[in-house]
Amino acid sequence: MKEDCSINADSQSEVKEWLNRARSDLRAAKVDLAADPPLIEDALFHCQQASEKVLKGFLTFHGKPFEKTHDLDRLAQVCEGILPALAAVLKPVRPLTIFAWKFRYPGPSESPPLKEAKDALTATIKAVERIRSALPKVLGG
Repeated sequence: MKEDCSINADSQSEVKEWLNRARSDLRAAKVDLAADPPLIEDALFHCQQASEKVLKGFLTFHGKPFEKTHDLDRLAQVCEGILPALAAVLKPVRPLTIFAWKFRYPGPSESPPLKEAKDALTATIKAVERIRSALPKVLGG
């Protein structure tokens, strides 16, 4: 991708903000999993959030409006329409949508295994890195 950035300053700033927030959520997920005992539910929430925010940053860069949603499948479909090569790296993060709300509210629920959270973090890191690499360096790509 070329180094210059042809989007307007407001959009450029918004893309950077989405990417910064995605990085913060990734950091939070890592901290949650390093805790003793690990905060599995919180880590999964932050993986979902990091995935959502990097997808929204990518869509903002490409001038594609999106609805207010946590649905990673819907966001990924639009992103893949722009860059089909993202399909492989986005497939493992699509199921994380449920963690935007599950465990965030009272009610019966069983904590997932630690391996699931670690796998989610690995998949999220790959998706975030791949999407960032598809953006100009001036935006954090």
